[in-house]
Amino acid sequence: MNNLVTQYPYQVTEQERSNLNRLVDYTSVQSLPEIWSLAAQRFGETVALKDPHTKPEVVITYSQLNKLIQQFAAGLQSLGIKAGDRISLFADNSPRWFIADQGIMTAGAVDAVRSGQAEQEELRFIMANSGSTALVVEDLKTLNKLRDYLNDLPIKLIVLLSDEEPEELANIKMLNFSGLVEVGSSVQLEPVKQTKDTLATLIYTSGTTGQPKGVMLSHGNLLHQVTTLGTVIKPQQGSKVLSILPSWHSYERSAEYFLLSQGCTQLYTNLRYIKQDLKTFKPNYMIAVPRLWESIYEGAQKQFREQPSNKQKLINTFFSISQRYIKARRLAQGLDLENLNPSATEKISAKVQASVLAPVHALGERLVYGKVREATGGEIIQVISGGGSLAKHLENFFEIIGVNILVGYGLTETSPVTNARRPWHNLRGSSGKPIPGTEIKIVNPETRQPLPTGERGLVLIKGPQVMQGYYQNPEATAKAIDSEGWFDSGDLGWVTKENDLVLTGRAKDTIVLTNGENIEPQPIEDACLRSAYVDQIVLVGQDQKSLGALIVPNLDALQQWAFSQNLQLRLPADVPNLPKLEASQSQLKEIDLDSKQIQDLFRQELNREVQNRPGYRSDDRIAVFKLILEPFSIENGMMTQTLKIRRPVVMERYHDMINGMF
Repeated sequence: MNNLVTQYPYQVTEQERSNLNRLVDYTSVQSLPEIWSLAAQRFGETVALKDPHTKPEVVITYSQLNKLIQQFAAGLQSLGIKAGDRISLFADNSPRWFIADQGIMTAGAVDAVRSGQAEQEELRFIMANSGSTALVVEDLKTLNKLRDYLNDLPIKLIVLLSDEEPEELANIKMLNFSGLVEVGSSVQLEPVKQTKDTLATLIYTSGTTGQPKGVMLSHGNLLHQVTTLGTVIKPQQGSKVLSILPSWHSYERSAEYFLLSQGCTQLYTNLRYIKQDLKTFKPNYMIAVPRLWESIYEGAQKQFREQPSNKQKLINTFFSISQRYIKARRLAQGLDLENLNPSATEKISAKVQASVLAPVHALGERLVYGKVREATGGEIIQVISGGGSLAKHLENFFEIIGVNILVGYGLTETSPVTNARRPWHNLRGSSGKPIPGTEIKIVNPETRQPLPTGERGLVLIKGPQVMQGYYQNPEATAKAIDSEGWFDSGDLGWVTKENDLVLTGRAKDTIVLTNGENIEPQPIEDACLRSAYVDQIVLVGQDQKSLGALIVPNLDALQQWAFSQNLQLRLPADVPNLPKLEASQSQLKEIDLDSKQIQDLFRQELNREVQNRPGYRSDDRIAVFKLILEPFSIENGMMTQTLKIRRPVVMERYHDMINGMF
């Protein structure tokens, strides 16, 4: 029997117990690096890591992975790294990132991690704040961003994860990846005694407001994820996992630790290759964020729009009927968030309706949905979505086409997973039940008094995955974690009678209008994203009479609409990826984004989608908006590495435009 069952006997259900008993049990392990020698013994020549986009292609088995981790660690030790030393690790997804991360921990050191693409000043701050004495970087280009700071920091060792030729630096030893592994292969690794309380890593928050804070995660924090995520999914040896999120981020990182502990094969992809790789490698599992599912949805919608009108009508009919089918099925199963306590009559009626609609849904599966599902490879068992709530239209779309998305919840400070939906209890619209060992409490944001089940308030979290604190910042730690160990998530939500967490927004994102009404922007934004013409949206309106919005339009859909109206969009010459006009279309009347026709189109779209939201209030109406052509992205600093929009950055960037709207 899995030891987790005995640790949390009242929190592990029968289905979860069945999952756990089929998985490798690591509950007796005291530190994360201990996993890899055990995994090597069990999984041996199974491929652990594969990067098809490097030349030559990188393929590493579990036996090789364990050996490389130990050699990397031994190399660090031979060059003076001691237990407890801090090492800044600035790099992005690759097998070598994983080897470096676990090599650092195996040597007894602590890595302070961030993307190599992060701002120069942010990386400098992390090196200085963490007290790093060594630096591991992706390549010379990343190192060159930091070169001017090195003389002011106690850095004595630099490791390039590339095989570029190391440079000569005064008082600093530099090696490339192969050089360090070679050093490590000729010396004996000194075992380091670590416990679950030993600090494992520092993950710095993105710092959208003020300086980043170093989240202190222990081996016990991370091991809690490894030993409990099996209550949600049960991967098998050789299951294929496609990795696209930043490996250094807590969400992708903990998922990788868990999936690799079970003998999965991790395949690396990126935004350029993701659509191709889904079809080529046909993954069984994937960890992603809402933006990826939006992209797949938008791709499908684009294909639908390109079909002849009679075929479009057929597709829309199938989706409309299937929408009614899944709604009835949810109600019959007691999984309709809008009606969690249906009467016996309602359940019977829903079962009858579902059975009547099932044949049409099955026909839609044969003619439409199966082909759409091919865009995901067609072999997905489950995908885990985190880093934000999933919009209702995306929940519906993927349920209809048969892709099982399990939404989870958590923060960097909670390692990160605290809640996740289960395959057998997939309550759409929720973030699922707590994973074992985790407690959720909803309190009044002002008084901090507990609220009854079903009432909305501030979400507090307690469990073995809650961080040790913020590094060298006791004031921030005391503010985040109270004397009883409850962590303030900063999120608003409520809990169902069956203990499913339903999030309603961020406490700090709440927009307060001049009439005193509090508006949570996320649900309204999610509704607006249902429109084919809205690619990205951020609600604004703090201290105003009404809501406003900044909208990045879907130019492809907008271009097609314009053609249908005998119009041609007038756009700047540097806007990429727009279809070229045919000669016969050169006589179309030109209009720009500020024209009355386009403004009216977007006003209609926003009004329809917002008013169709459950619980619509007049204050939810978007009174003013501006269309902007530059998408929110990681490159321009307006999205995080996990593709969440950084509201404070957007507000600052468009400060004058927002003021002008009102």
